[in-house]
Amino acid sequence: MSSSPSPCSNDLHCKAVELGFSKVGVTKATEVPQAIFDEYELWIKNNFHGEMTYMERYGDIRRNPRLLLDDARSIIVVVANYNYPAQNALKTPQFASYSLGDDYHEVMRDKLSQLATFIQEKWGGVTRVCVDTAPIFERYWAQQAGVGFIGHNKMLIVPQIGSYVFIGIILSSVEFQSDEPCTLNCMGCNACIRLCPGKAISLSGMIDARKCHSYLTIEYRGDLPDGLDLGNRVYGCDVCQSVCPHNFNAPTTNIAEFLPRKEILNLTHDDIDAMTQEEFSRIFRHSAIKRTKLAGLQRNNRHCSKK
Repeated sequence: MSSSPSPCSNDLHCKAVELGFSKVGVTKATEVPQAIFDEYELWIKNNFHGEMTYMERYGDIRRNPRLLLDDARSIIVVVANYNYPAQNALKTPQFASYSLGDDYHEVMRDKLSQLATFIQEKWGGVTRVCVDTAPIFERYWAQQAGVGFIGHNKMLIVPQIGSYVFIGIILSSVEFQSDEPCTLNCMGCNACIRLCPGKAISLSGMIDARKCHSYLTIEYRGDLPDGLDLGNRVYGCDVCQSVCPHNFNAPTTNIAEFLPRKEILNLTHDDIDAMTQEEFSRIFRHSAIKRTKLAGLQRNNRHCSKK
């Protein structure tokens, strides 16, 4: 972590905490190192991204975030904790923790926009807010900004907070002093590799999305492989996070919008089977779960063996 924080870090930190963010860091807007980009291109070449063809596009922007904002000089990275230990009972349909509250895209964009306005009013310049959908290596920049490090499961792990976090990025034309990169790494337990249900994680640092239950239940639109057993996971998978020692004492979120919705927690497998489009639209309004659509959720439910 940084031993000499940016001159702006105190004001920036105070405003970020006020908005509910857990940590903030700053790094210089530069091109991504060739080795990092080569690894990404190899991942694409191996078709480990499955049918996520959008990952193949905008390579020039992924390589150079300054193309997202003319004259960008600084990258401000924040994280928001969404962890909430009390989730749905194990015999009920399991949804990824991040999806149990309000759609993080909406919540994070609103909070980041407020932080960006604060930056512009205090230090001037122009800003651009990036929330997940922008073609930018979020976890790499978070590590460079001293916010955390990347685990074997490719999740950002924030010391004392864990990996149940959303990442937000603000590009700024103001040249702030950078924080020191985070140099920590995994504890070497390899639990996420050993216990991944789809065996999608390898020691090589590559993740084969085609085997990942999160990818299969959320991103993949076709018929699921014959014999695939999802247990009772109907949307996403948290196994690689739940077995990670960095999450064993993870703090609870302080952002009300990320608290689990009781109506989602109380759903049964029978409820999902019988769900109508009208019910789906009502229950998952302003929810990330709507991404899978009703047909996808019911498809996933048919592959659950623990009903």
